[in-house]
Amino acid sequence: MANSCLQLGGFLLSFLGWLGIVIATSTTDWVNICKYGLNTCKKMDELEARGPWAHCVISTGLYHCVSLTQILDLPAYIQTTRALMITGSILGFPAVVMLLMSMPCINLGSEPQSSKNKRVILGGVLILIVAICGLVSTIWFPIGAHREYGLMSFGFSLYSGWVGTIFSLLGGSIVTCSSDSSSSRSYQENNHFYYSKQGGSNPPAAPSTNHAKSAHV
Repeated sequence: MANSCLQLGGFLLSFLGWLGIVIATSTTDWVNICKYGLNTCKKMDELEARGPWAHCVISTGLYHCVSLTQILDLPAYIQTTRALMITGSILGFPAVVMLLMSMPCINLGSEPQSSKNKRVILGGVLILIVAICGLVSTIWFPIGAHREYGLMSFGFSLYSGWVGTIFSLLGGSIVTCSSDSSSSRSYQENNHFYYSKQGGSNPPAAPSTNHAKSAHV
């Protein structure tokens, strides 16, 4: 029961973490750059929201974005962030599906428990890779933007990436550890059953082949 709760909690955290990574990947509000105060920059049309895919100008009644299409001219931190976030978003989908199909309440025919445990471990490892991709991206991007432009504040997308990274780390760790403990417990139970069977049962006595012969002539 406790192991099932751990797997369910790990799956929910992994799913929410992957969802946060996808939201961060698909949006552009990573950092807000401005040399003055927030209201002053909006009035002067100098408040910018920068992300891996576009640079946007935010002002009163205006939100204009310019896509970053010149890939070869982009700084290394933007190109790396793009690659890692796309990788994390793609790997997260099969990981979540594998974790979902490994829930104790879902049975795929007469599948043995060992196959489920292997699938849980693989899904947990993929979720941890997603978390590492998000961790590197959400740390490197604001540092690079600060060195290039000067950073004023973090945006919604960056917070979404941080939350997704934390949830993915927790979810991947929980499902991987719960699967290891389940496999170890199943192995011990099988060994215990084997030894008890060996020591507890006595071999049946061989049937006697000597039959009494009749003394009657």
